[in-house]
Amino acid sequence: MTDAALPLTMSEAETRPQWQIIWRQFRRHRLAVASAILLIALSLIAIFAEQVMPYDPNATNAVYAGGRPQPPTSEHIFGTDNFGRDYFSRAIVGARVSLFVAVSAVLFQITIGVVLGAAAGYFGGWADNLLMRITDIFLSIPSFFLLLIVSGVLGGSLLTLILLIGALNWMTLARLLRAEFLSLKERDFVVAAHCIGVPGWRLVLQHLLPNALAPIIVSATLSVPYAILTESALSFLGRGVPPPDASLGTMMENAQQWLRTSWWMWVVPGSIISVIVLSFNFVGDGLRDAFDPRLRR
Repeated sequence: MTDAALPLTMSEAETRPQWQIIWRQFRRHRLAVASAILLIALSLIAIFAEQVMPYDPNATNAVYAGGRPQPPTSEHIFGTDNFGRDYFSRAIVGARVSLFVAVSAVLFQITIGVVLGAAAGYFGGWADNLLMRITDIFLSIPSFFLLLIVSGVLGGSLLTLILLIGALNWMTLARLLRAEFLSLKERDFVVAAHCIGVPGWRLVLQHLLPNALAPIIVSATLSVPYAILTESALSFLGRGVPPPDASLGTMMENAQQWLRTSWWMWVVPGSIISVIVLSFNFVGDGLRDAFDPRLRR
């Protein structure tokens, strides 16, 4: 009788806040943690680029201008390009531009994907059918070729790149969020909220969206590498950031004629692109595992 009268106690894992459980699971993915630290360091360098850069990234050197790129030295640790511009300074600015364009484009596409996906999942019916058919139309468009055409017509600028990349890559998130909302609408807490007369906007903002953050966060993390590669490819093809401003893609484009003689001109921007893309992918993998309840013990 005494044992039966004892109150039931919840386990330690069940009483922890959700963010602590997610953080504990994320820490188990050591590669993701190391990648997150590296991305934070790169972001800080990009933010405080003016304090880190030893030279003006667009300043040419009369001694080298129009000549051959100079290899790495103690004065220019990443060497110079054929205009005598310090490659270390240009690499920092290029990383900042690429990160800014990618993150801004992903924020824009998240806004579109969340609004359309949430509306389709919450309202259902004809609204769901209409929004999903619009999504299907966008999915059928060869986005990269459209990016080339539109950026060629409008001209290369940071704002143009951000809007174009974001406007053509929201569809996957919209589908994920729609499916999440359709599942959440059947939960008891949503049915109870409807019964007590909770307004629709409040139900979406305070109950449905917070419970659908996992796919949004993971999708955003995995979308940044694609946005960086897209911006770099457009800049490489001359449809991205206009010269003389540096981006990782324009640096790769300028290195074409020096592939055999000046290895640092393509190794430096190529390595930075690879490191950023791999780091975001590893962080995305870690977050996906952390948000998956089947992996928690």
